[in-house]
Amino acid sequence: MQIKADSNDITEHPRDDKSRPYVCTVCDKRFTTKAYLMDHRNKHTGENVYSCTQCERSFSSRSALSTHIYIHTDKYKCAECGKCCQCKKDLAMHRRCHSGEKPFECTVCSKRFTQAGHLDRHSRIHSGDKPYKCHVCEKAFSQSGNLNTHMRVHTGEKPYKCHVCDKAFSESGDLNKHMRVHTGEKPYKCHVCEKAFNVSGSLNDHMRLHTGDRPFKCSLCNDSFRQQSHLYQHKRNVQSNLKPYHCPYCGKLFKTNSKLKHHVRIHTGAKPYSCRHCSERFTWLNQLKTHLLKSHNEGTWLTCHICQKKFTHRHDLKEHLRRHEGVKPYVCSECPKRFYTAGALKDHQLTHSDYKQFCCGLCGKYFRRKHTVVSHFRRCSDKLGFNNV
Repeated sequence: MQIKADSNDITEHPRDDKSRPYVCTVCDKRFTTKAYLMDHRNKHTGENVYSCTQCERSFSSRSALSTHIYIHTDKYKCAECGKCCQCKKDLAMHRRCHSGEKPFECTVCSKRFTQAGHLDRHSRIHSGDKPYKCHVCEKAFSQSGNLNTHMRVHTGEKPYKCHVCDKAFSESGDLNKHMRVHTGEKPYKCHVCEKAFNVSGSLNDHMRLHTGDRPFKCSLCNDSFRQQSHLYQHKRNVQSNLKPYHCPYCGKLFKTNSKLKHHVRIHTGAKPYSCRHCSERFTWLNQLKTHLLKSHNEGTWLTCHICQKKFTHRHDLKEHLRRHEGVKPYVCSECPKRFYTAGALKDHQLTHSDYKQFCCGLCGKYFRRKHTVVSHFRRCSDKLGFNNV
């Protein structure tokens, strides 16, 4: 249920001085007459009490029904395409679709519009005017529709429900995207490799693989990323020393719970990735991709143009090419040494630091390096009598 703008509502006319003594107890909107208030309340309850006798549509107000009725008559019918409009004004605006007429011009950027209302909304881009304000959090908007959508953050209203799985959404666009999960529709196709996506944002992210564009740059180092989420992850993982998650088996510390879960598979032997062609299972996703390429010829090999060595992952090929080119982009901040990989730099930096990330799960003692804690762990378990650890 979408709450549309009301012509008698003061939030739609912030500079209107009309008296509006009738107040909605749900959203505090004010109205000039009691009848307008009663029609408005139907929008909160979801009641569409005024039904069209010509079709199945129903409306929350009598005025909305009266306007709708004209669609079923020839009174305001387009001679070009036969579309019936609700009023003379709507027909005049519709005809501009055929004529291409755009009589309303922006005085700032000369952009033209078919409707005066569209020009008014556009003009707020230049003026910064945001006349529609949320009465709960004071956030302001340039369009009434954006305010209506925002109010659902506070009310929790999700009027757009999926008829397949009953999942509900606050915006119709989100429901449309969700429906593609059920239909399998992928309308956004890459013109380079023909890969298809169900949302335009995923296609935009994918296109950067072909263009090499990395628009999201870290303000603290020289790294740049294809996706904003990758930049956020980089800042959280690389530039923070906090590691609150520790492995219960070997005591290694991690910055995120997902990295800990990934690591624990080393101890548990879990193999969550299964091949769809055979019964093989794998601990890591890259193992599955390698298996699919080697055993089932599924996927694309990445080939080094210098030595023709093949790789399954772009990251591995990129790292390999650095060795051909002699590029060592990872520089130690404490000494002049440089490294091909971030892992090699990280291991080297332990020589300059007292930071100890590995902890013995039996006695709580911390160590700089993994192999040290492993050998200690064996001695500690023997000393404490845990021979089966």
